[in-house]
Amino acid sequence: MVIMDAAASGLAKAVWTSFGGQENAASALSFTGEGDLPAAYAVTDFATAAIAAAALSVAELAGRALSGIPPVTVDRRLSSFWFGWSIRPIGWTMPAPWDPIAGDYRTSDGWIRLHTNAPHHRAAAEQVLGRHGDRTGMARAVAPWAKADLEAAIVDAGGCAAEMRSSAEWMAHPQGRAVAAEPLAHIVATDRADRSSSWTPTPSRPLAGLRVLDLTRVLAGPVATRFLAGYGAEVLRIDPPGWDEPGVIPEVTLGKRCARLDLEDDAGRERFEALLAQADMLLHGYRPGALDRLGYDPATRRFLAPGLIDVSLNAYGWSGPWATRRGFDSLVQMSTGIAETGMHWRQSDRPVPLPVQALDHATGYFMAATAIRAVTRRLGEGLGTEARLSLARTARLLADGGPGNPSSPLLLEAGADLSLLVECTDWGDAQRLAPPAVVAGAAMHWACPARKLGSAAAVWP
Repeated sequence: MVIMDAAASGLAKAVWTSFGGQENAASALSFTGEGDLPAAYAVTDFATAAIAAAALSVAELAGRALSGIPPVTVDRRLSSFWFGWSIRPIGWTMPAPWDPIAGDYRTSDGWIRLHTNAPHHRAAAEQVLGRHGDRTGMARAVAPWAKADLEAAIVDAGGCAAEMRSSAEWMAHPQGRAVAAEPLAHIVATDRADRSSSWTPTPSRPLAGLRVLDLTRVLAGPVATRFLAGYGAEVLRIDPPGWDEPGVIPEVTLGKRCARLDLEDDAGRERFEALLAQADMLLHGYRPGALDRLGYDPATRRFLAPGLIDVSLNAYGWSGPWATRRGFDSLVQMSTGIAETGMHWRQSDRPVPLPVQALDHATGYFMAATAIRAVTRRLGEGLGTEARLSLARTARLLADGGPGNPSSPLLLEAGADLSLLVECTDWGDAQRLAPPAVVAGAAMHWACPARKLGSAAAVWP
């Protein structure tokens, strides 16, 4: 049943126009499904709007080969579910998503969150707090610290931590002020493409024939490239030797081939440059300056691939004193006041995050939307695009939407919410949730199942 969803529709239109889309194109959107995720913010509206913006970008591109933009229908329930986990293993279980030490800890004056999923991030926390085999031991080590002092010590050691701040404290913080002044996405036109202009979108598979080089990690970037693969893009994910994200890889490698390259090795660099030269899009989540230090600053990337669509993200924004700070969704929720607002909303005595990692997922769909809109721009103007997004700026958009007002809970997942196809992943058979959006005439589906990192060769097919 199609419903009137003024909140999601209005937010989707605002996002769409901020990315340069024509306001009248948003009339192609309609919504189905009822209910809301339980949260202090309107997370279901937020999820629905983010997916709507990405799907509308697909429809706009497909519309170049049609008489107009085809209708787009977005399901609120499925959008909410896709902001969690889309995979449903058959006869096996997903690896644990969190390191045993990761989590929220009480300090002498409040709360702090430690993010220790990566071995080097756990090592940094233990450099400051000592080694501990479980959360009980870590809690004892954290307890005497003031939260600001411990955050600073772990960050200085190369780790990831965030003290819990209120929304007011974040808005008064130099980084909060810097992020508030940034656009949702920094989008600029770059150089003219020198590649063949013969590519045109196929309405039934609008991104088929486009090559996407994926240098992203958990979780926003992989969500973006998974969406691109769902509409036909050839996505090649590149990871360094030894890197793994076992808790999320079965979820996010759907539709992709995954290879490894060492960009500090001459042979790896040569292969990477050959891949980049043939890529239409590069998506990456390195902190500002990281690719520069490897010799791949924006000018070099444009030189290697004129007309490149170059989309990047970071955690805390692209200006201000924290522009290069390491961060993840759960940390940004602590820093920006989301977890503190949730604590008061639930009348709890500890941080209450969003029920899903909405900053990651929404930013991923925003990345996909900007990338696809850049394809449309390149077809019309022949120009490349650079776009930069951040989790913190996405958090600001969520907060600006005001408090949530869940009218009713989402209906529980049912068999009809799952795809009928069985996905033969590298871990075992699985099903996926049905796609959360439908672009008329262009079904979202993936050409290959989820695969392990390093399972493919670093070549374009």
